[in-house]
Amino acid sequence: MNFTHPFLDADGDDKLHEECGVFGIIAGDEAAATTALGLHALQHRGQEAVGMTSFDGTEFFTRRALGQVADNFSTAESLAELPGHMAAGHVRYSTTGGSGLRNVQPLYADLASGGFAVAHNGNISNASALRLELVSKGAIFQSTSDTEVIIHLVATSRYPTMLDKLVDALRMVEGAYALIVMTPRGMAACRDPLGIRPLVMGKLGDSVVFASETVALDVTGAEFIRQVEPGELIEVDFDGTIRTHRPFGNQDARPCIFEHVYFSRPDSIFNDRSVYESRKNIGIELAKESGCDADLVVPVPDSGVPAAIGYSQQSGIPFELGIIRSHYVGRTFIQPSDGARHAGVKRKHNANRSIVAGKRIVLIDDSIVRGTTSMKIVQIMRDAGAAEVHFRVASPPTGHGCYYGVDTPERSKLLAGRMDLAAMCEFIQADSLAFVSIDGLYRAVGLAGRDNACPQYCDACFTGEYPTLLTDLATREDGDRQLVLPVNKVA
Repeated sequence: MNFTHPFLDADGDDKLHEECGVFGIIAGDEAAATTALGLHALQHRGQEAVGMTSFDGTEFFTRRALGQVADNFSTAESLAELPGHMAAGHVRYSTTGGSGLRNVQPLYADLASGGFAVAHNGNISNASALRLELVSKGAIFQSTSDTEVIIHLVATSRYPTMLDKLVDALRMVEGAYALIVMTPRGMAACRDPLGIRPLVMGKLGDSVVFASETVALDVTGAEFIRQVEPGELIEVDFDGTIRTHRPFGNQDARPCIFEHVYFSRPDSIFNDRSVYESRKNIGIELAKESGCDADLVVPVPDSGVPAAIGYSQQSGIPFELGIIRSHYVGRTFIQPSDGARHAGVKRKHNANRSIVAGKRIVLIDDSIVRGTTSMKIVQIMRDAGAAEVHFRVASPPTGHGCYYGVDTPERSKLLAGRMDLAAMCEFIQADSLAFVSIDGLYRAVGLAGRDNACPQYCDACFTGEYPTLLTDLATREDGDRQLVLPVNKVA
């Protein structure tokens, strides 16, 4: 795994990013077109590459490309290359060393039992150890993706049926996965036993649809049926027969709480809750815990808007769009110098000077990662004449890395991993700084607070309490085994 990449988005921004989204449909008349539409709705989960695989009853077809969905799957000609009534697709971010077509999913292989395609959201935390073992037995890998480990484990399983081979493979992996698998017999969808990464199921006429978020169902016209439960494996045949299995027993679920904070689109439903309502509730909790005297509540767009609305409603301080975001800044603006990164932030966010000049501002953002963007946005407010800038964050301090499919800097580059609250406030040059508490975050998503004995979500990025083993990380830190190749943290 490559755990040392300090993520920068298109403009030097230091948000955390979910690394991919998946979509699949079986028994659909326009399977490829529907998949392209679903992937477009999931574009926020991954913007560097997109791929799709289809099956026409005899043959599998795959098209993979760098870039976004609209760049590669928007024409009749591109979709005509993917015939059939079953298709699955994937959008992704990559980490250092992970770019390139060989890592773009779905990954496909011809196995002894027939074609096998897989789209994976998440990260396998023992993939390097498994890869080392497989290579020592003669396996030849074509990518540096952790997902390919699953294919090799399925291929080498001695169980007779494809279902049993897949279950056998997944019992050997640690970490997080939401999978859509295609074989000549149909489609399977599976979520890891803790349900860390999201996956939902819907119906579109006679077709069955799976997606990372409910918004992809909405956009394609599919009816949301339910989430795929943690540890559940669902098989769907071409005749519409659905079989569900629970091969991993029942464990206490730990879905990623950052889906509520930032990853999911606000118009999605995650873990049976409206993401928008959760974010607005976070703002309400933040105002209760960390109110201040101010004239305006200003969100850092777009992710800070729902929390800022909640903060404004609770505090009674007027909400205003004191920052205007440009939606036309592309990734071509990436430059290595600090000066260019700062210019990138200003291209993306510009102060609404007539609103903020002379005012005491409460700035609301979803998170602080490295702190560089937060510092620059505070300065943009000051340059526009703000009298005071109070920074409020709609998540607890992010002081720990994620190893479950989120692109995270190493801890030494996380602001909360190396500074206390006062030092962080000084670093971003705000007049005050406060984060919502971990209990406040849990209250915002409908719980009484965090159950420290049995947390209801994965919140390791805030608490450092990881719900699974981290074999590869432990091996790397101990230094007592030589890994063959870096298996990138690719969703």
